Amino acid sequence: MVSIEMIVAARARLRGHARRTPLLSSPFLDEIAGRRLFIKAECLQHTGSFKFRGGWSAVSALEPEVRARGVIAFSSGNHAQGVALAARLHGVPSVIIMPDDAPKLKISNTRALGAEVVLYDRAKEDRDAIGARLSEERRLTLIKPFDEPQVIAGQGTTGLEIAEQAEEEGVSSAEVLAPCGGGGLTSGIALALEARTPGFRVRPCEPEGFDDTTRSLASGRIERNATLSGSICDAIITPQPGNITFPILKRLAGPGIVVTDEEALRAMALAFTRLKIVVEPGGAVALAAALFHGEQLQEDAAIVVTSGGNVDDEMFARALALQG
Repeated sequence: MVSIEMIVAARARLRGHARRTPLLSSPFLDEIAGRRLFIKAECLQHTGSFKFRGGWSAVSALEPEVRARGVIAFSSGNHAQGVALAARLHGVPSVIIMPDDAPKLKISNTRALGAEVVLYDRAKEDRDAIGARLSEERRLTLIKPFDEPQVIAGQGTTGLEIAEQAEEEGVSSAEVLAPCGGGGLTSGIALALEARTPGFRVRPCEPEGFDDTTRSLASGRIERNATLSGSICDAIITPQPGNITFPILKRLAGPGIVVTDEEALRAMALAFTRLKIVVEPGGAVALAAALFHGEQLQEDAAIVVTSGGNVDDEMFARALALQG
């Protein structure tokens, strides 16, 4: 359902709208990791995460008369902001369904982008059911956060950039570590790399206790998380891998890597100290995997996606305190 041609087309629609985010490095991080590390800083993307790519791709792909009625999305914050900004730039309304425990910064930013925000209890209510009801009542187009071909195609443009930037750096083989929730980013990158740099392999990275993709890859079937709350990595907490994304990852991805919340916080602090970038907990899990679980990697080089930087002051201060 998703092809390299769709990813290339999404990139054409994104041209002039999304940033080509930098590939950063630090000898200090290389030393900790025991290999060359390159950090794809998607935390510097519009709205502070890679999600703008998928949001723009999906909104821009709609027929004009359908797009004019407006769009709806459900998200803990990053997909919300990506879709909200894409909708605003297209001049159409957006409704975003967000968990009531999402970081205040993400909720306020989504509202500031012009979206109507509908809050729900992620432990007791079904966001899919809420989204389906509102989309039918208001004739809005539902843009899913990961299990949507045009969203995956948009996220896959990250992989096209990684392939180009790795060539510029003289890297011919590497493992590409990416934070993984429902798998939109990891599956999109995997498809792009399959076409452009088949010597690269994607490794999904997840927080401890919410490792549905890691377990699914190990068992060969979709596994579900027992709970949907209890981790600071809110950006990548999903019930289970997607029905579209998982077959792609099953075919192309390497084993998943699981990190603790504390390791994610330590990675956030190191990213700020050594790279001068701000990364949120969920966006830092791949960096944490590269820094603290290097024994699970085979290649001499790793490319790490820091997928988002939308973190509240209190959480960021908590991370920086670990450096003391």
